[in-house]
Amino acid sequence: MVDEKPNKYEHHESLPIPTYEEAISSRPSSSQSYLGPEQVSHDAERQGLLSRARPPQHDGYEPPTVESTRSSLDFLPSSGESSRRASAEALRREIQQMDVEEPGDPTSRANRFSKRITSLTHSLSSINLPFRQYLPSSQYIRARIPSLPENFRFQPNWIIVGRIFAIFLVVFIIWLFFVSDLFAVRNRRTGSGMFRPDDLRNYVQSHIDTDNIRQNLQHATQYDHIAGTEGSYFLAKWVETSFIQSGLDMVGLERFDVYLNYPKEGGRRVAIINPPELAWEAKIEEELAYPPEFEAQQTMVFHGHSKTGNVTGPLIYANYGSRDDFKHLRDSGIDLTDSIVLVRYYGTQADRSLKVKAAEQAGAAGCIIYSDPADDGFRKGEPFPNGRYMPEDGVQRGSVTLSSWVIGDVLSPGYASTPGERRRDSKDNNPGLVNIPSIPLAWRDAQKLLQALKGHGQKIEDPKAIGGVPEVEWWTGDSESPTVHLMNDQIEKDREGIYNVLGQIEGLEQPEKSIIVGNHRDAWCFGGADPGSGTAVMLEVVRIFGELLKAGWKPLRTIEFASWDGEEYNMIGSTEHVELHIEDLRRDAFAYLNVDVAVTGTDFKAEGPIFESALYHVLGRVVDPADGNRTIRQIWEEKKYSMAGLGSGSDFVAFLDLAGTSSLDMSFGGPPFPYHSCYDNFDWMDKFGDPGFQYHKALAQIWALLILDMADRPLLPLDFNVYAREVSKYVTGLETYITSKKAPVDLTALKEAAKQFVINAKIFEDWGTAWMNAVTESGG
Repeated sequence: MVDEKPNKYEHHESLPIPTYEEAISSRPSSSQSYLGPEQVSHDAERQGLLSRARPPQHDGYEPPTVESTRSSLDFLPSSGESSRRASAEALRREIQQMDVEEPGDPTSRANRFSKRITSLTHSLSSINLPFRQYLPSSQYIRARIPSLPENFRFQPNWIIVGRIFAIFLVVFIIWLFFVSDLFAVRNRRTGSGMFRPDDLRNYVQSHIDTDNIRQNLQHATQYDHIAGTEGSYFLAKWVETSFIQSGLDMVGLERFDVYLNYPKEGGRRVAIINPPELAWEAKIEEELAYPPEFEAQQTMVFHGHSKTGNVTGPLIYANYGSRDDFKHLRDSGIDLTDSIVLVRYYGTQADRSLKVKAAEQAGAAGCIIYSDPADDGFRKGEPFPNGRYMPEDGVQRGSVTLSSWVIGDVLSPGYASTPGERRRDSKDNNPGLVNIPSIPLAWRDAQKLLQALKGHGQKIEDPKAIGGVPEVEWWTGDSESPTVHLMNDQIEKDREGIYNVLGQIEGLEQPEKSIIVGNHRDAWCFGGADPGSGTAVMLEVVRIFGELLKAGWKPLRTIEFASWDGEEYNMIGSTEHVELHIEDLRRDAFAYLNVDVAVTGTDFKAEGPIFESALYHVLGRVVDPADGNRTIRQIWEEKKYSMAGLGSGSDFVAFLDLAGTSSLDMSFGGPPFPYHSCYDNFDWMDKFGDPGFQYHKALAQIWALLILDMADRPLLPLDFNVYAREVSKYVTGLETYITSKKAPVDLTALKEAAKQFVINAKIFEDWGTAWMNAVTESGG
């Protein structure tokens, strides 16, 4: 049988009567005396439940594993002052210096309050007066006080006494709250209030690590990663892991199924097929950017969203492929019908898709675009691998999507192409797609085509139409030129998955309002500068903000970080995201801060006039790496730089043009580089783009400081005066253009609106200044 527990009271004839002290204690002595080793007091049990409900934390850091009870700092490498462990320990020291409670201790608030009382009690009880031993005891005094007769004794009204005591108790508690600084403790422990703004800025600016940025870029460029491919997906998972490790909230992948095309092995051809004595075929592909032992697969040469086709026709050279270039050929009597047009990149028509469209409108059957050394090659300087410029076999890939007509997925214009979405437009006669095949070439191959034009059409005398390809006599060609075969047989996927990576830091005061930070991840090959430099910088910025999170900091507004996919084709990932969340973004997105190509040189550039004041404030804190005596702001002011309006060509387009979100784009630019070729890789950046990664560090500082200002300032630092000024300039320019075209357009209403915008912007700016002055004067 089961052993019965002994009766606790079997030695008593009746229940024990507790003394007065026992009755008013937290537990009767009779109960306390029977607490054996298998029994736990209510207080101990309560503490145990609390500890199970809220697991212990280590100074705000999550433990490395569930089993481990050591500090999570133990798993960080301790060697080197720039290690992550050293950085975290330094942050902890800085927090202590700023008199901030450690966020990881759930009892710190109570401890601070109780320590004052405990300290006071201990102080009083520990006083040892030197004459204390000669004083009579309290029992001696009470025994000798004469007692009054019963009828003379005072009978107090205990209700009144209790009320008086309660009043004194309330007053004492209120006084104690203010003396203990409890409210100030609460303020310091709530979000960004626990840090002074300058402390945050100093920490962010001083803890950007160039070694981390370099390692990020090295990892991001290990393999090619075109949108929709395995490489891009694997890179997405790596970015997702980095977001999670940094402590961002709600990290995950966002998928869209979109139209993409890919080159086929043996599916592309450029060849002279007539006359037979000039027969020749282009190599098309680049040489290996890395030695074969590296096993770094390279992307084949092609144009994104190009037209499938197999055409032949006479070869004609059309300079930069602008509408004026084609008009000049027509005016010279050169028939372009069913021709194969050869044009060069850059120049008077910078958009490659509009080069192809202009050729199509001129009647051409196909278009070849080559990289001329006068624009980005050896005519500019030493080519890679000995210099920064495009080598002779380098090919600029790129999209020929008509982004001016359709942005995002061309088969789902205006709505998000989610996996469950069944609506699809046709590729035929699609306003976002060109209707003739095109292909890019290196000048190594274009040289043979240009040489074959000698004696055909008109000899070119205009130096602006003469390129830098050596051993060429420049002619336009005509309908009697050598016949060229252009083939572009490709893989076309109406629904190919692309993946955005999203993560956020939720705001405390305005969690529904967001500051969005973005960079695209996909690349035409290895993507050293475009977009790897931006990705490497963004991941370091995320890491820094993760360290602040671990210290207990939270922004006033939500910060969202995004790694976009499919940008190179047509800003697809960001556009589909905007189309999916369009109403939320229009209502709640305060700003979008974009970095695409972070660094290719030393010249800081930024677009987005409404951010002018905020950016100038930040640039005044960041020193130019090449000139340690001047800030980037001083350099801007000396060179009279100003912020231009945003154009197109990166992920800010959908935020600005569709959602109406104030947007900024920035970078450190420089001379031409092997743009969209496989020579835009880690080696190029490490040797020529930014040796030492100091300009990557500077951009990370600018980006992070801007994020802090936009997310934490009580009033958004947007400059409406500058914005209104730029709008007025735009309206004036539009009026000049309309007048020159003699178009019957009345701009009166638009001009009045722009004028009123200037007035309202000034009123708002004055109010903001007055509000900030009032807050400052009041000590708020």
